[in-house]
Amino acid sequence: MSGGVVVAIAIFVVALILGAGLYTLWVGGDVARTWSNRLMRIRVLAQFIAILIIMAVLYISGKH
Repeated sequence: MSGGVVVAIAIFVVALILGAGLYTLWVGGDVARTWSNRLMRIRVLAQFIAILIIMAVLYISGKH
């Protein structure tokens, strides 16, 4: 798999988690109380991993 595909997948995963978190806020009620904060924490972790992936791809691509 090329680096661009891995970066695209990482960004897509972050966007999906963000969308799910925003949806739970929109629904409200017990769903929001249970999942909103949890999904936003998972999003922050996914963003950190995505940044690590992007930095690794940039580092590896700069070696050539």
